[in-house]
Amino acid sequence: MNDIPSIVLHQDASAQARTRLGVALGLARASDAQVTALYAVSSIYAQFPFAVVSSSDAAAVLRDIEDASLAKARASFESATRDGGVKIGWASVVVEATRAFAREGRCADLLVLGQRDPESREAAFVPPDFVESILIESGRPALIVTYVGAPEAIGRVALVAWKSSRESARAVSAALPLLRHCERLHVATWTEDDDDEDNGPLNNEGFLRSHGLVPTMHGSGGTPGDIGDALLSLAADLSADLLVMDCYGHARAREWALGGATRSVLGSMTLPVLMSH
Repeated sequence: MNDIPSIVLHQDASAQARTRLGVALGLARASDAQVTALYAVSSIYAQFPFAVVSSSDAAAVLRDIEDASLAKARASFESATRDGGVKIGWASVVVEATRAFAREGRCADLLVLGQRDPESREAAFVPPDFVESILIESGRPALIVTYVGAPEAIGRVALVAWKSSRESARAVSAALPLLRHCERLHVATWTEDDDDEDNGPLNNEGFLRSHGLVPTMHGSGGTPGDIGDALLSLAADLSADLLVMDCYGHARAREWALGGATRSVLGSMTLPVLMSH
């Protein structure tokens, strides 16, 4: 069954990129998906603009650094996909990385991104707000892989964070192809102050059961003090290997202002997270 027809994967020259590639290949094999591996980084010239005008030698050094990074990423890609068996293509952009990736991602069913590793040398090549910008600008769901690695199988034990919001509903719908293969499915729900209680609670469990899923419900009543930390703590207690949740954010003063739960999870996540805005 082709549950996820198309995937766009973010690639760079980091060690974590190979982990993301492995995750995308696993999803592609399970769903017979078409994968586009897109090497998307910012030009190093933007970080050292004065070097370009100071001397031709300095500009050449920067160009060599960019070329070496691209070559490293491409070599890792070729090595990992040498055996074939998956429909996968390669593309690259080194200008307006976020905009180019978001544009490509709009034509995919799922994006595979990586949590930012602040200690990685290659992090300098990727905009610091790349993941959150892609989530909001592309309008597509994304599976975000932690920089510490990924489990052998994703979604054996899944935790869904479900609340009364458009973003949450979209995230759950996008995750259904993965949730159908769960051995255990847990759903955490809570009530926020601005929820419309006049119409009664949402039938979250009924929706999932209509898709052949049997969830274990975890109702928290009111909103936890820090939803992000609470979700990550519950995921650890359940030994979950997938968290499904919404991504809340909006543009403000040319930067993305994220909701507290989104910001907490992106910064402290210890398991793959499927998010949708």
